[in-house]
Amino acid sequence: MSEKVVLITGASSGMGEATAIRLKNAGYIVYACARRLERMKQLGDRGIHVFKMDVADEASMVTAIEMIIKEQGKIDVLVNNAGYGSYGALEDVPISEAKYQFEVNLFGMARLTQLVLPYMRKNKYGKIINISSMGGKIHEPFGSWYHATKYAVEGLSDCLRVEVKDFGIDVIVVEPGGVKTEWVTIMAENLLKTSGDTVYSDLFGGYIKSFKNVVGQPVAMGSEPDLIAKVIEKSIKVKRPKTRYAVGFGAKPILFIRKILSDKMYDKFWTSMMKTMAKQNSKVK
Repeated sequence: MSEKVVLITGASSGMGEATAIRLKNAGYIVYACARRLERMKQLGDRGIHVFKMDVADEASMVTAIEMIIKEQGKIDVLVNNAGYGSYGALEDVPISEAKYQFEVNLFGMARLTQLVLPYMRKNKYGKIINISSMGGKIHEPFGSWYHATKYAVEGLSDCLRVEVKDFGIDVIVVEPGGVKTEWVTIMAENLLKTSGDTVYSDLFGGYIKSFKNVVGQPVAMGSEPDLIAKVIEKSIKVKRPKTRYAVGFGAKPILFIRKILSDKMYDKFWTSMMKTMAKQNSKVK
């Protein structure tokens, strides 16, 4: 059997980078892409094919798929990992930013999937792995646009799974919890920039300002990115993968709490969490 060809987006750091390394070590032909080509030098040094691609740019996606097909003749696995968290009170976030959040987290993923599917159907084989989040099943204050995109990823993946099943293609959703990546820092920067000096800062000031302690600091709490990479590898290798994998710090317990609590009880849970975080971080100088 020929080596499987894998395409991974958002591979310049974190889960994407860890997945590229793990799959390369497992014998896959790996194509890793991101906007920051300079950040992927170490992947290239390992024999991984690296190139610049922006999931918000149609032309760069088309060019990438054409290149891989020309070189390998197929794409067996697509890992839709690119994404970021746009945080801030809904009233404060510009609609232009909200649209870009959807462009990166949902529409780019969907368009790349459209480009890959004809080749998977032709070979009657494929694995499409969509990196969602436990945020696709829960809600939290100031994350309305991010959570909206992840809820959409969940729904899109469910529909797609049924559509392509008879073509020998599996659609798998991975729902990470807390992971030690740049995501938290980017989220904190967005939150402070957007709602750090608004009426919502007056209302939730302690909680919002607590994220100042996160910016520029290494993420101390969370699972290592390779844990998610390990689950991705497993989902590719098994003949009948699960439709969903909840993995990483806090994912399973938080999803369980959301499942058993009513909406209003869960809202109170978050309010309590916010007060606790604000109180703890107020002691940090």
